[in-house]
Amino acid sequence: MCGIVGYIGQNGIKKVLLEGLKELEYRGYDSAGIAVLQNDSFSVYKAVGKLVNLEKKTEEFAPDGFGIGIGHTRWATHGKPTELNAHPHLGESSYVVHNGIIENYQEIKRELLAKGVKFLSQTDTEVIVHLFEQNLKSADSAFNAFKMTLSRLEGAYAILLVSKLEEDTIFFAKQGSPLIIGVNEQGEKYFASSDAPLIGHAKEVIYLNDGEFGYLSPQKIALFDSCHEVVAPQFSTLPESKLSAQKEGHRFFMGAF
Repeated sequence: MCGIVGYIGQNGIKKVLLEGLKELEYRGYDSAGIAVLQNDSFSVYKAVGKLVNLEKKTEEFAPDGFGIGIGHTRWATHGKPTELNAHPHLGESSYVVHNGIIENYQEIKRELLAKGVKFLSQTDTEVIVHLFEQNLKSADSAFNAFKMTLSRLEGAYAILLVSKLEEDTIFFAKQGSPLIIGVNEQGEKYFASSDAPLIGHAKEVIYLNDGEFGYLSPQKIALFDSCHEVVAPQFSTLPESKLSAQKEGHRFFMGAF
C-alpha cells in the first residue's frame, strides 16, 4: 500500500512531511519522495528503499517560512522501484502524488504521447500531471483544469497535485483510496492517508468520501461532490491514539467476514 501526506503552513514543512511519511511506514513501501513549493520554486527529493535514505538526501534542505508540500511512500505496481518511478511525478510546472490505480492510463498516455508529451517513468500516476497540464491550455483556471483531468480518470485514487500557477494551493481528489484533511488553530492544513500522521498536528479532520474533490489554501477549504456540488465540510475530532489511527483513513473499523 502507498501513503500520502501534504502540508500548507510555515512551521517546519520538511519535518512535517518526513515525520508524516514515517507514520505511514507500516503500510509497506519501496521508495519515497517529497516536493516542496516555495517562492515559485520546487525542491524535490526521492529515494529508493527505507525513509532513512530520503532523510539523508534532504539533510542540507532547510526550507524556512511558508510553503506547500506533498509526500509519498510507494509500493511498486506499475514499473520497478526506482527513483524515476517514485512519487512525486513532474509535469512542466506541477507535481502529483497518487495512491491507487488509474485503469485507463495506457489510453491517456497514448493520447499524450501523440501530442509530444515526454514521460520519465513507467507509472500510471505520471499521466495525471501531464493530462492536467494539457488541460491548462484550454481551461480558464488551474482548478477547472484539475476538474477536467478527474473527469478522464477511471479506477481508484487519492490524489494531491501542486502547481506553480497556484503556489499556495493543493488540489485533491478521493475515489476508492483513503484521504483525510486536517486543520488546527494555527491555520495549518494537512493531508494524510490515515489518522497517524495527523496526530499531534491537527485536532479536527475531514474524512473525505468517494467522489469528493477540491482544493486547500491558507484561507479556504473548497470541497465538492461527484456532481460538482459544493459540500459543507464535516469535521470530526481526531483520535489521539495510534491504535485508532490504524483505521486506514476510515471512520470505523471494518470486521472480516
